[in-house]
Amino acid sequence: MSRKITKIIPQRNKRRLNIYLDGKFGFGFDLENYIKSKIYVGTELSEGEISELKKGDDYKKYSDNLLRFATLRPRSKQEINFWFVRKKVNPLHQNELLKKLEKLDLVNDENFAKWWVDQRLQFKSKSKRELVQELRNKGIEGKVIEQVLSESDLDEFKSVKRLVEKNSYRWSLLPKKEARQKMQIFLARKGFGWDVIKKTVKELED
Repeated sequence: MSRKITKIIPQRNKRRLNIYLDGKFGFGFDLENYIKSKIYVGTELSEGEISELKKGDDYKKYSDNLLRFATLRPRSKQEINFWFVRKKVNPLHQNELLKKLEKLDLVNDENFAKWWVDQRLQFKSKSKRELVQELRNKGIEGKVIEQVLSESDLDEFKSVKRLVEKNSYRWSLLPKKEARQKMQIFLARKGFGWDVIKKTVKELED
């Protein structure tokens, strides 16, 4: 059974159209897809053809939205997969969309990890252990994490000193022994190793 296109009118954003079939709203359609499809008022479509047009339009919408998401900043594969789930992207489109991003170099775990580490070190005083855990939570493989951290400007002694200076109010009025203990516990919770903590605390006391 075929259905006839009886009306085509633009939507508010002008980049999409409403396609009417047999006098009733049928589906929304992207302007670019419309031009490529060569359909027009009076065209008769089978249910299979309508289904294919809708699938193509869904892919175009997903692709446009995903490109906007992926170009805001570096993205990891896990972030893209989470986006697919959040946006309820048809599984049939996911692999093709991911390949499109990889071809454009818009999804790359190593680039994402470098960006993440740079951002965290610029605005936070982070230990190596914290950064490793954060990147693991982002789905980055261990070998990529090690490589990126080895090439980064991570200086745990510098980070520890910055943290101590920022949080000195916590123990500034305490007796020396208690202040040292509180400081050490605080830094250990931040993921710093004992050798870094011991050296930094000794330098500050000296």
